[in-house]
Amino acid sequence: MSLTAGTKNESTLPAYAFDWSELAFSSKKPLRELKATYIAAPREISEERFKQLVKAYLPKGNIILGLAKEPYVSGFDGQPQFRTLQLKAIQNIVGQVNAASKTRRIYILSYFQRELPFILEKLAFKHVVLVNGSWKYVFHTSPAYFFLANNHTTYDMVSPFAGEDEAKDYEQKTDRQIFKRLDSAGLLNQKTYSETDLLRIAELGASRSYDYSFQTGTALGRPVKGKPGEYQLVISTFNKVVPYQTYAMHHGATRETHFSPPNDLNHYDTVHAEVQLLIESAKAAGNPRASLKGTTLFINLMPCPSCARMLSETDIEEFVYSIDHSDGYAVKMLEAAGKKVRRVVL
Repeated sequence: MSLTAGTKNESTLPAYAFDWSELAFSSKKPLRELKATYIAAPREISEERFKQLVKAYLPKGNIILGLAKEPYVSGFDGQPQFRTLQLKAIQNIVGQVNAASKTRRIYILSYFQRELPFILEKLAFKHVVLVNGSWKYVFHTSPAYFFLANNHTTYDMVSPFAGEDEAKDYEQKTDRQIFKRLDSAGLLNQKTYSETDLLRIAELGASRSYDYSFQTGTALGRPVKGKPGEYQLVISTFNKVVPYQTYAMHHGATRETHFSPPNDLNHYDTVHAEVQLLIESAKAAGNPRASLKGTTLFINLMPCPSCARMLSETDIEEFVYSIDHSDGYAVKMLEAAGKKVRRVVL
């Protein structure tokens, strides 16, 4: 296969585009010989940011740009802040670059995100560029990182944004889309809620977070007198990246820059959802509806040890969670403090 021959999808793909599903069972030599810089399939980036990346890496040689076949980063399906870059967004720029140069070009490699480790293993890239926020969990715990390290391939982890202003504007623009998505679930304007409803609100609320290492959400419910199993929704929070939601993507997640384990709280970019709940409750002090007394906290992930200790000192009476954490430390701590704790899996 020559580099300008295209693939079986010639009717839809330009001549400089390739599909890993076909390359996987044929010769990799044409792409190997490019000795290219590889930009692993990134989350959504602007034209301006793509131009910056091209200017930074094209002078060093050919570029192979990976594009995910899925519309969202794996594990974040339907979440607007984790859309993947699509060909139509940058096709004009790629075409212009390739028309202007015969020696250094941009090639496209389409693949399913699960195939990235195999691509890194089979193709000898000169250098790899990883766009922050383009994967779930911390990158250094992934199989893809293993192949980079094992092959001694150098890599950069870069921002998906052209600058600070674009990063902040992106958060504001995308938040409107996130709220629209949550509202479409039909759970935000009910008078009363079941515990299943509130666990779903906690789970959906978690998807407001830009923390790609893990998303946590809460829903605080107040039991309705005389109606067992029914609650009023007091407040819903999520683990919020600070000082603004796109900060870690733009500047680099501290867990990844320090190669920290997943549960390391010394290097972490967010305010935990439970702490955010206490912050927002404090801001609403004086409002009877914001009181924690007699409430039940619904949360998708069992509180971490630090949050469990704080919550043990609050007036929240009951905790309902879905996913275990820290070998059940929170259960022991909260029950020792006289709280009720239940696990409910949706």
